[in-house]
Amino acid sequence: MKTIENLWAHLALLTVNLIYGANYVLAKDIMPDYILPNGLILIRVAGATLLLWIVRLFIWEKVNRKDLILIAFCALFGVSLNQLFFFNGLNLTSPINSSIIMTSNPIMVVILAFFLLKERIQPLKITGVIVGTFGAVWLILLGNPHGSGTSSILGDIYIFINSLTYALYLVLVKPLMSKYKPITVITLVFTFGLGYIMLYPPVWTELRLVDFSAIPAFIYWEIAFVIVAVTFLAYLLNIFALKIVSPSIASSYIYLQPVFAGVFAWLFMSWLKADYVQDITLEKVFCSLLIALGVYLISVSSKKQKRLEQQIKS
Repeated sequence: MKTIENLWAHLALLTVNLIYGANYVLAKDIMPDYILPNGLILIRVAGATLLLWIVRLFIWEKVNRKDLILIAFCALFGVSLNQLFFFNGLNLTSPINSSIIMTSNPIMVVILAFFLLKERIQPLKITGVIVGTFGAVWLILLGNPHGSGTSSILGDIYIFINSLTYALYLVLVKPLMSKYKPITVITLVFTFGLGYIMLYPPVWTELRLVDFSAIPAFIYWEIAFVIVAVTFLAYLLNIFALKIVSPSIASSYIYLQPVFAGVFAWLFMSWLKADYVQDITLEKVFCSLLIALGVYLISVSSKKQKRLEQQIKS
């Protein structure tokens, strides 16, 4: 029975990262010709918030008022700033670069946990942080030096900031996840996040510029995919998987995102307006391997540290 549960958990995680891999390409297809990035952010977050509230009505849980302050900070970094930098960055750079840079997220979590949660960093972790950070910075500095492809330094920097804000969110949300049900936390985080985004004037300006009558049917399907699959379904599948497997196993699937993004870029090449496959270069592959190696060293160090702590306790 447990083997079957594990299989379903891994299939769920595989599906989540397939969704994320497709999102880099499909969201890029929506912007900027049909909807500008800030307008798309408002549509996505509003739609996801509505769906999350529908689910939460069936799984109600009371929240302590004093925790709303922390939830508000989580929303600032995990939804508003995170989404603003991601979609504006993706609008400027390539899906390939975006997916590679996002794999640096576990490295940022380790660094922030050290400063905010005072978690110890072992020598192997330090090595992993240095190697992974070098790979991410090198990728950003590559930019688009030969004028080919669709990547840009500014877009890469935005994606890097997006990854950093999401890492900060993961560190801040940790105590809330241990206190409340995940659906409770994420619904309130999205609710506060939607409030912040609605205060940002460009989202309304760009939404007013959208000619919804001129948007073809397939673009509406892509928008629905961004709202329902990327935000709502992927989160629910993550919750299901985390009940069965450890967070370290779940996070390891992030390395598949650049692969899936590359596959979807190739599959949709005849459909999309830009050829994103040309953004895959040997240098970028090497940078992604450096980031993956850095995160691998961090995960190995974490496992060793946990074993040592268990031995001390026993």
